Amino acid sequence: MYKPKVIVICGPTASGKTALSIKLAKQINGEIISSDSMQIYKYMDIGTAKPDKEEMQGIKHHLIDFVEPNQRYSVAEFKKDAENAIEKILAKGKTPIIVGGTGLYVDSLIYGIEYQDIKIDEKYREQLEERVEKEGLQKLYEEAQEIDPEAMKKISQNDKKRILRVLEIYKSTGKTKTQQEIESRKEVKYDYKVFAINLEREILYERINKRVDIMIEKGLIQEVERLLEKYDEFPTAMQGLGYKEVVEYLQGKTTKEEMIEKLKMETRRYAKRQITWFKKNKQTIWIGTQDLQKILDLII
Repeated sequence: MYKPKVIVICGPTASGKTALSIKLAKQINGEIISSDSMQIYKYMDIGTAKPDKEEMQGIKHHLIDFVEPNQRYSVAEFKKDAENAIEKILAKGKTPIIVGGTGLYVDSLIYGIEYQDIKIDEKYREQLEERVEKEGLQKLYEEAQEIDPEAMKKISQNDKKRILRVLEIYKSTGKTKTQQEIESRKEVKYDYKVFAINLEREILYERINKRVDIMIEKGLIQEVERLLEKYDEFPTAMQGLGYKEVVEYLQGKTTKEEMIEKLKMETRRYAKRQITWFKKNKQTIWIGTQDLQKILDLII
């Protein structure tokens, strides 16, 4: 059965996904759908490395800059919105290109996972947050590991958001996150061609360090200050990399120099986790930042 072709460009943060995808879109008459869980938020431009109009070079981008920072946005919502965008792009006779480093978003598409939109039990979430304060995140990490060791292989010991989510899913459904994913896989609608950028670790880490310095120069601290003035709460947005570190600095918990070093270190760790995640996707073809021709040869 014929399935429309959809290209995926993924890989670690700061690896050059945006630049490569724009070059590709120009070559194949494509439009880009972001699969970045932070670029969805409005007013969060610097810390998410959101491409500006100049960088987009006239290529239409979808699922960027459309969610208020005080709102929640689930994987289930992303999958629905991404597939709607894919259909719109295909209807124009163009090629959809999924671009981003959020592994969960990418997997929801390429594996056809229908995530249940589980309602947050605010009371239970508050209890978990209190436990983190009293007992430490490590204790909850160990509990989540006992409940769902498979899911926890992809989750780091300091990824509070995802650790709590594993516990919440089990509490709400009586099933593990892994069980849910296996049971909810449907036939994949599209012919996904998945490419991930692979850089030498030293080069990638240099790029990450440089990117953090540029973000600070561009006004990341001021961006966070404006957000804190504008909104009273941030269910998930301020847990994002780059934002929680600046909040700690603004609260006087760290110096500016400590904040910058911590942000670089945490971003390097995040990149390492992203690489591990995408290596688990057996259909992934690993490429370099200059491998545009290789992509074209494999998709046309």
